[in-house]
Amino acid sequence: MSMNRTLVLVRHGQSEWNAKNLFTGWKNPDLTPLGVEEARRAGRELRKLDLLFSVGFTSALLRAQHTLQLIFEELGQSNVPTVKDRALNERHYGDLSGLNKDEAREKWGEEQVRLWRRSYDVPPPGGESLKDTVARVVPFYVQRILPPVMRGERVLVAAHGNSLRALCMVLEQMTPESVTTLELATGVPIIYKLNADSTVASKTVLEH
Repeated sequence: MSMNRTLVLVRHGQSEWNAKNLFTGWKNPDLTPLGVEEARRAGRELRKLDLLFSVGFTSALLRAQHTLQLIFEELGQSNVPTVKDRALNERHYGDLSGLNKDEAREKWGEEQVRLWRRSYDVPPPGGESLKDTVARVVPFYVQRILPPVMRGERVLVAAHGNSLRALCMVLEQMTPESVTTLELATGVPIIYKLNADSTVASKTVLEH
């Protein structure tokens, strides 16, 4: 049974604002053509492993929803039940949302922007810290995502860099210091197999 307790995390494919180097947060751009291909490639990689899913989870944002849809299309699983919830949204960047990252550095300084982006508990003005994001992601994981995994179902989550950092932090028992340095590539599936006590038995990153 342990081999069936499978949780797959995928960061959405490149978005239009990723391509423009903008802080996105809760803003709602769609995928670029490259992002569409990244999502489809993720689906093809999962198909090679004969991974089929019982349920999918995603955020309230289009780029993550589109990624999940494209992956399921590649798997021939377009009718899989899908849960969309803002608990899995990207970190809210507040006053930084929509700004070019270089322009933000010019306005506030390199060190201040780095602190907002990479610290655990310092939020940008009007926005969320990673700690705030963890505080909404983890209860959703415990209440909604983990139960089907522990029943032996295969679960796919398509979300965002920071909401997935929060999930990785729980799964891998990472410290606040170590999770802030975790880099998650767009469109690259991470496959976790869980033990009976919900700890991680194995982790596989499907690099392109």
